[in-house]
Amino acid sequence: MKAVIISDIHGNLEAIRSLPESFDELWVLGDLVNYGPDPADVVEFVQSKATLVVRGNHDHAVGYGEDPRCSAPFREMAEAMMRYTRSVLSGPQRKFLRSLPMTSGRNADGVRIKLCHATPSDPLFAYCGPDSPQWEREVELAGADMLLVGHTHLPFVRRFGKQQVVNPGSLGQPKTGRPAACYAVWEKGEVELRSFNYAFEETIRKIHALPVDQKVRARLADVLRNGGLPP
Repeated sequence: MKAVIISDIHGNLEAIRSLPESFDELWVLGDLVNYGPDPADVVEFVQSKATLVVRGNHDHAVGYGEDPRCSAPFREMAEAMMRYTRSVLSGPQRKFLRSLPMTSGRNADGVRIKLCHATPSDPLFAYCGPDSPQWEREVELAGADMLLVGHTHLPFVRRFGKQQVVNPGSLGQPKTGRPAACYAVWEKGEVELRSFNYAFEETIRKIHALPVDQKVRARLADVLRNGGLPP
């Protein structure tokens, strides 16, 4: 069984449509929406293709009209794009975001897998970087062989004895210093981090056509081109 693992799509249709993998199952670790220009199409894609989906902080914020609790460099962009995102999603799509579980699980080929967006102790909001000592406790709390998380947009794999935590990075808004979309593949009990190039300039073209402040559009474009924080 082959599963493709993606996270933090953020309304980036070009990235998700360009996935270069076939798969038996698609596992989505949250943040389908916000920041990107095509949230409705991304939700539709996930609804039609994904086997497992958990709720991210932006899904929660858009679904319920609440604060996504972004870091300071992204707060203005998140607020502006959340208004746009809520305006273009249908009522059933917003309901779908609200219905997503905080955590999910799967037993595949004898491997116990736990999925959440941030951490098991705080599935929506906790920011736990790749090198954080907190991960050992979080893996234990997950009670699984493999813990799959997103939220930080930084891909990594860490092992703690027979347990491991995997972050595939961000498909739609990578923070690796380059614009390539990040994801992971799970097959035969092993996980591998991968990335691919996609037509990010087309996503940027769409962003520049959005009815939001020009400064917000420019900063969103810079984030996609640079694969990092806005200037």
